[in-house]
Amino acid sequence: MAFLTSCGKPDSNSQNATPPAGAAAAIPSNAAKPFDIVTASGVEMIYLPSGEYLMGSAQGSADESPPHKVQVSGFAMDRFEVTHAMWAKAQLPNPSHWQDSPNQPVERVRWRDAKQYCNERSLLEKLKPCYNEKTMDWDCDYTANGYRLPTEAEWEFAARAGADAAADFSQPDKLRQFAWFAANADQKTHAAGQKKPNRWGLQDLYGNVSEWCEDVYSATYYRESPGLDPHGPPNSGQDVKRVIRGGSWKSSADACRATARQAEKTGDSDACFSTDYCGFRCVRRGALAELKPLKSQVK
Repeated sequence: MAFLTSCGKPDSNSQNATPPAGAAAAIPSNAAKPFDIVTASGVEMIYLPSGEYLMGSAQGSADESPPHKVQVSGFAMDRFEVTHAMWAKAQLPNPSHWQDSPNQPVERVRWRDAKQYCNERSLLEKLKPCYNEKTMDWDCDYTANGYRLPTEAEWEFAARAGADAAADFSQPDKLRQFAWFAANADQKTHAAGQKKPNRWGLQDLYGNVSEWCEDVYSATYYRESPGLDPHGPPNSGQDVKRVIRGGSWKSSADACRATARQAEKTGDSDACFSTDYCGFRCVRRGALAELKPLKSQVK
């Protein structure tokens, strides 16, 4: 089907596809478009207005199916994966394997450590933290205006960037231009932003390090996922696996697809936890009127 969103027009490669019953009408040309923002602590983000798309793939792994229509509310996402320089502002211990450059992404970060960074960054900017540190899972308040990890649906929406394809640039042979992965990364991470951004301006979504998401992982969740802002299934027990999205420096090209799903234990109960291929980036919900004053004037 054509990808219908307030952030762009239907993808030209799918003009002949038949949309499912109840598909949304085309968005008016004067609808809100993505725009750059700079936060109070100097972090570059991209605001992505609300949109609808077909999440998942019938041609990928079994856990990517069935494709299903999802509507996501507007949100802002970090332009870059969280780097050592960004992490240092939160004054947290850095567990990363590679620390050659302040612009490299952090990795070997436990899921809960990523959430602690989100809370510290929220407090730094005098925003309401999303995570309740007194609960076992650091439960997320999705109504808070602070930072958190993206949901799977938000991450895939951002990675597709308006395209109905495995990546927003459509042609797999162009992956080297957009991502560090096994074929070109020389078995290590690289400074953020060296590759081309996707069409919405987001960097390194397809490679460099894979990225933690908020959701509990379930191979069958797409069969029951709600159509509006899905947050993943409930936690079924201790040390469950959480979703990781996007390729990394050690990934095959196939694992760098926008629809590819991975699962990893959080590391919260593992003293020897080591995932030097996994980092994260933050998102922030907020009304357009609240975020628009942060709009960047620099191009």
